Amino acid sequence: MRPPDEGFGTVGPDTEEDAKLVALMLEVKRGDETAFRELVEATEDRVFGTIAKMLGGIEGAEDLAQRVYLRIWQARERYVPSAKFTTWMFSITRRLVLNERRGRSRRGAVFHDPAPEEHVREPVSADSPALDAAAAELAREIEQALAELPEDQRMAVVLRRYEEMPYEDIAEVLGTTVPAVKSLLFRARQNLREKLAGWL
Repeated sequence: MRPPDEGFGTVGPDTEEDAKLVALMLEVKRGDETAFRELVEATEDRVFGTIAKMLGGIEGAEDLAQRVYLRIWQARERYVPSAKFTTWMFSITRRLVLNERRGRSRRGAVFHDPAPEEHVREPVSADSPALDAAAAELAREIEQALAELPEDQRMAVVLRRYEEMPYEDIAEVLGTTVPAVKSLLFRARQNLREKLAGWL
């Protein structure tokens, strides 16, 4: 088990899981549609959750997730397992999310504060309604604070905190270096502390 990152949770080994995904993708590369369905089922929650956190809500997330898998299928013959499958998958996801956000900006779309049912919620305790309400409100504040971070800071936090990816993999997804990732996370943590000061 790797040591916990400062403020972003513990990152554990995922070698076995990734080996399974790589094996499935190699079957997909040969045109195996059954393997492709298995691959989608094994990763769709992670892709959808990452997209929703990057967009600040679930609006458009399902369509974008489908586009991620369409891109994976289209690129299957060029796939080379030189890196973890999840790293490759999230690199595709990141590019499509950035394109979507730029497209929305050009169209003048407003990134609204999602309705309560649209939030990607953190698990909450069932101890009492008051605690549930407080936890749900905190989850909304965290999502809002994440949505206000610069793109690369947000992606680094999502991959580290929610996907528990090691620095090296995040660096590959972002096309940067490990020191740059650590710097992004440090600045993100400072920004989140400022934005969430009332909850700390």
